Amino acid sequence: MNDELAISKLIPIIAPFLVIQLILMVIAITLCIKAEATRGPKPMWILIIIFVNIVGPVAFLIAGRRNER
Repeated sequence: MNDELAISKLIPIIAPFLVIQLILMVIAITLCIKAEATRGPKPMWILIIIFVNIVGPVAFLIAGRRNER
């Protein structure tokens, strides 16, 4: 019974992080697929975005994209 109570109190704390992770992942994958060139192979970036949680999408958004000017 105490386990159920503890889990029900954790859900409101964890839910916003899951939503932020999902939004970052969708944005990063979309940008990666649409980009003509990235710093490194696209399949590698997609795997990093998916499996490295919040750090993966942020790393792609900061370092993976090339400036297209």
